[in-house]
Formats: sequence, structure tokens, C-alpha cells
Amino acid sequence: MRGDHTVRTENPLRELIKSGKPTISTHVHTLWGGMAEVIGHTGVIDYIEFVSQYAPYDLFSLENFGRAIDLFPHMTAMMKLDQEPRTYLAQRAVGAGIPNMLFADIRSVEDAKESVSAMKPDTPSARGTKGVSDSRNVGYVVPKITMADQVRLYEEGVVAIMVEKRSAVENLEQILAVPGIDMVQFGPGDYSVNIGMPGETDHHEVQLAERRTIETALNLGIRPRAEIQDWRDAERYTEMGVKDFAIGSDLETIYNFFQDHGGRLVEFLGRDYPEGGNPLPEVSNTH
Repeated sequence: MRGDHTVRTENPLRELIKSGKPTISTHVHTLWGGMAEVIGHTGVIDYIEFVSQYAPYDLFSLENFGRAIDLFPHMTAMMKLDQEPRTYLAQRAVGAGIPNMLFADIRSVEDAKESVSAMKPDTPSARGTKGVSDSRNVGYVVPKITMADQVRLYEEGVVAIMVEKRSAVENLEQILAVPGIDMVQFGPGDYSVNIGMPGETDHHEVQLAERRTIETALNLGIRPRAEIQDWRDAERYTEMGVKDFAIGSDLETIYNFFQDHGGRLVEFLGRDYPEGGNPLPEVSNTH
């Protein structure tokens, strides 16, 4: 629901979490508003995650992405942030209209506290560092909501963290006990690298760490989220209690479609693959 033509006063992702409902997201590597609009028109995605950790962008593009998201009352956005400068980027993204953050490479309790602090308002109760501002999400220099409403808006932002380092798994209970963390996601790819087994995401040590992350989160009342490439992949996670999913990405969808259908057309026409072409298997990239 929006309070005015340009200002959102509620966070759809927060509302879904409050109601205990499952959530569905997808990844994009571009801030092109058209991509956000196409996804919004499907009516099935609750929030789009911009994976800024892997993609080029600027602050102007963040605002245009926020405008596209605001066209769809049922949908919101999240931004995956790299390690540094996490506070600056998180607060600029919130101001652009991306109210939820996924903080990557959490290694310690201190990292988790800094991530939460970046998102929460600078009030005695919240103890965050986010002040009120004349940013896009509140109407620039003509504020459409009160300062009190701004504070509430920042309190409603969803804070998610990535667990993908051995140190994070070893200190999992202490990290997830940091007040203000709403979601946690295990990253099997980066975790396998961190423990010296790059790419061995099916190794029992990686699988045990993922299960421990999910079980610990559920025990502490935090929502575990899983990345999947096919909707059928959700079954094994739902059996563990997971109900928050990120399915696919723009780049993988484009690549897999053309690799599959384009490759079949090449074979149907009796052509050789173009020079440099390669009938590779489908991409499945889980970090």
C-alpha cells in the first residue's frame, strides 16, 4: 500500500514475514527498470533482489530501479551488498527506494551488528545509524510522510545476512542472536571455497553447515532463505522448514533459454555450432 503517488508507507516483504507467509524472490544483475516491470507483471514475485555484489551500477540507476518497483504495490526490492562500504551503500539504497538488504560475507558478530545498525533508525530504542533525509523514498525536499513515519519505515526494513564462511558457522548462535536480523541464507559456493573445497557443494561438510544454519535460524525465530534454480528444488528445503526462496536470475534465465532452444534449433536445421559456440550444460550458480 502506498501513502501517495510517489511514497510507499509499507514494506510488502515485512508484511509477509509478519503474517508467516512464504516469500518468493528472484535475482537481477541489471537496474534497468524494464526488467523490474516485466517481473512485476508476472504477479508472482514478492521482491526482486539486485545482486550488486556482481554487477555494475551507479546511484542514479538505483533510483530508477526504485521507481519501477513502486509501480507494483505487491512487490518490493532487496539489494545484495558486498563487504565494503556496506553502511554507505545500504543507506543510499534505502533512500533510493530499496528498503531491504542482504549483507554478504558476514564473518563475525561485529559484522552482523554493523549490518543491522546501517538499516535501523538513529533512535534511542533502535540504536541504528540511519537518519531522516530528503531522499527519493520520502519525496525529496517535499516530504510526503512525517519524520515519525520515516523512522517506522526504516524499522520495517528487512535485514538478511549471508552465512558463507567457516568463522560464521562456528559462531552462528552468537551472530544470529544479534537483534534485528530477520533472514539468513547459507552460501554453499563461497563456503566450499572458504574451507578449501572449491566447488564441492555436495560435500558432507558443506551440507552439514547448510543444515546447521537452517536449523539454528529456525530455533532462534529467524527465517532461513534458500536459492533454487527450479521450483521442484524447494521440496527438500520445505521439509527442513524453509519457506523463503530466491529462484533463478535474469542472466541464467537468458543463457539457459538460448542454450537450450537455440541449440535445439541449430540441431534441427542441421547446422554446426557457430565458431566459438559450445553446447554447454545449463548454468546453475549458487553462491
